[in-house]
Amino acid sequence: MRIYGDEGSGNCLKVKYVADYLGLTYAWEVIDVLKGETRTPEYLTRNPMAQIPVVEFDDGTYLAQSNAILRYLAHDSALLPADRFLNAKVDEWLFWEQYSHEPYIAVCRFHMRYLGKTAEQREPMRVERGEQALTMMESHLGSQPWLVAESFSIADISLLAYTRLAREGGFELSSRPNVMSWIARCESELGLAPAD
Repeated sequence: MRIYGDEGSGNCLKVKYVADYLGLTYAWEVIDVLKGETRTPEYLTRNPMAQIPVVEFDDGTYLAQSNAILRYLAHDSALLPADRFLNAKVDEWLFWEQYSHEPYIAVCRFHMRYLGKTAEQREPMRVERGEQALTMMESHLGSQPWLVAESFSIADISLLAYTRLAREGGFELSSRPNVMSWIARCESELGLAPAD
């Protein structure tokens, strides 16, 4: 298996985290979006959407979209509940992450880390919605240790990738102790050094 991605991208890191956690064997192929490497004819044969990450399997098939990859890799593992309802609750968080979290937290981080903008130069709408996402997570994690029921899942990994890097997008986490504790639990589960 080959994973095409960039370790600076949370969407790519979440795939790496799942593959590592499950002990899967893979080769990591670095793709630099800023250099246009997702738009080359060769890359577009792997993913016509011109995005990272992409996984190439041993049979020559490709799979894109980070959360689809997580679901595929986690099939029949402890990271994806067997219970049908809990499985759907994982999906609920995966869809929410891509619609209500990543476009705000990740984009603010990209603007600050890669484009050199200051926190004051962030788009107010993205800041507001990013804060709302973090506040929602803070509230939810006040009543349980993981996002879905009592077990660590790909829902946690999906949300962890950019949440643990939220400070790089100008978002303060110290006022959200439940989120901070959850990040520490996830990092411990994955064997990651603290982000800060």
